[in-house]
Amino acid sequence: MNTSLPALAYDIPSAVSASGIGRTKLFEAMKLGKLKARKLGRKTIILPEDLKAFIESLPVKEAA
Repeated sequence: MNTSLPALAYDIPSAVSASGIGRTKLFEAMKLGKLKARKLGRKTIILPEDLKAFIESLPVKEAA
């Protein structure tokens, strides 16, 4: 029985793990304003819905 609660926010390593997107690309997306992130002191956090919205905004690969 898994009693763990769903994440309310991801730190950067967790966002990388959850998304499969590399750390550098996540920081680039944040810098460009494509991925919303929040700060708590020195800690950067990303809400799951913001990470999902960013991933869904990526272009769809066309069939070759």
